[in-house]
Amino acid sequence: MLQQNIIYESNKKRQRVTEQSSDGILGAELIASHTKDIDHNNLSSFALQNEFLVDGARVMGIDASSQIILTSGRAHGVSAEHILTKVSMFHGHGMEKIHLPPDTKAIRDICVLPGGHVVFASLGRKLSIFSMATNNVVLQYDLPAPGWSCSGDYTTSSHIYAGLQNGMLLVFDIRQTSAPLHSSMGLSTHPVHTIHCAVDGSGSRKVFSASSIGPCVWDASENRPSLVSGMENQGVCISLACSSPSSDVLVASYRPRVELPDAIATSQASTPQSPAPTGSGKLGCHTLLRRTTATSFARDHICSGSVSELRMSKSAIIPCRDNQHLFAYGDESLYGVRTWRLPSFQRYTDLKPHRQPVLDLRYAESSTGERYLGCLSAEKLQVFTIR
Repeated sequence: MLQQNIIYESNKKRQRVTEQSSDGILGAELIASHTKDIDHNNLSSFALQNEFLVDGARVMGIDASSQIILTSGRAHGVSAEHILTKVSMFHGHGMEKIHLPPDTKAIRDICVLPGGHVVFASLGRKLSIFSMATNNVVLQYDLPAPGWSCSGDYTTSSHIYAGLQNGMLLVFDIRQTSAPLHSSMGLSTHPVHTIHCAVDGSGSRKVFSASSIGPCVWDASENRPSLVSGMENQGVCISLACSSPSSDVLVASYRPRVELPDAIATSQASTPQSPAPTGSGKLGCHTLLRRTTATSFARDHICSGSVSELRMSKSAIIPCRDNQHLFAYGDESLYGVRTWRLPSFQRYTDLKPHRQPVLDLRYAESSTGERYLGCLSAEKLQVFTIR
């Protein structure tokens, strides 16, 4: 019944947009309704800074200090190679297409590093470091399996991480170009779709990852990760958001598990999915995890939401004043970003929707404190300033 209500309200909202557009009305009141809170004290406000039309983009990364966004997708033409597009956040015509080495293939994740560099993991079994200054790949590592996720390190600028399709986690030191510094097997052979590197209360580095079995914590002194306690058999974990850099708050997103024959399940887990619209999605849940000790988390509130039936999605935790947080997720029923207040999961605000599902979502903060939220669909890139 809840899912039917979500679909009904979403269809009514789209119908009103269509009717107002056909009458030549901007629909400012309706758009404003997507950015108003429902009875709460304002923690943050979201102002749409810019919108860019894109074609076939799948992944994004934000360099907040340089006010540059990188998107990746497949180029048009016979070769249909995968390219990067460099977008100036505040200039509508500042787009630059960058061709990548032909064996890179599709980029699955992008992470902006300090000092004007970007790391990205790709299905061509490559972990690449890209220079924003020269627009070239300056270092490339060969991976034993297709790359699905990547991250930098808050404690040392020389370490980068790669999560692989076969469940492995690799640690690289960019001062050593021959081989990974560490290599660890995961708890399953499912793709590691998310990596976050954070610092706990004692100042120790913690690496969090997520695959379909759930969120894991990797300890540098151990060869294998541990599943976050209490998160067994919750469904298919499709996203993990982490409050950086403290990692005191996590939100894991799930969709219901569908039992399939092993061959089909393996194929679905390893094959990149198309970003084609999926209607209203599937009724899933977002689970809040709060740190109780240096290595333990406790499950807290749970919130229902419309999630993708196929894709591994992205989400973000946005820090606010007085040590409070917002959780942002690309809701399938809205084709836009919905935010909730943590820890209660009280709905906070819905941002201006897209015409297709949100494929990527990134929060970034510059060295001078400016905060941005970017969201990407196959046809549009949005940049919101957070105040």
